[in-house]
Amino acid sequence: MTYTPNANGPMVEAFQKLDVDQQLALFWYVYTEMGDSITPAAPGASTVSPQIAQSLYDQVEKMTTEEQLQLQRDLIGHQNSLIAREYGSMSDTTKLLFWYLLAQGMQKQAIVPFPHDYKLVSEAETLFSDIKALDFGEQITLFRDIVSPMGVDPSEVSHDKETGL
Repeated sequence: MTYTPNANGPMVEAFQKLDVDQQLALFWYVYTEMGDSITPAAPGASTVSPQIAQSLYDQVEKMTTEEQLQLQRDLIGHQNSLIAREYGSMSDTTKLLFWYLLAQGMQKQAIVPFPHDYKLVSEAETLFSDIKALDFGEQITLFRDIVSPMGVDPSEVSHDKETGL
């Protein structure tokens, strides 16, 4: 499969059509399968100081495992929270770095671990195969396109009187 910048839409849409837990699972599979190739790119690729992604990660690491999982679900679901707004204000590459840090934290058991018996649905399996067929640069571009719209862009939401956000 050949990936070009104009061809990312169908793969991003396929990812977004998965339910939230399947999206999280696919991230985990990508990290465990391709982590060696992603590893050198993520920390050095940030256009903003890596400390920003690390600071957000540190906040998540202090949460309970239930809160950690809910936060990840909320980022994908665009739920308005302080952390979702912090995430939404980061550059796309810094967002990618944040997800990389979460995967590392899961591997170290500092972030809610991935269930060992979890299975991808066939649509996620197909997308995973398509992702593996891309070259490294195409994968990183696709991952950026996937993580970019997650969270809440604070400049695009109205003030919520109930939460104060």
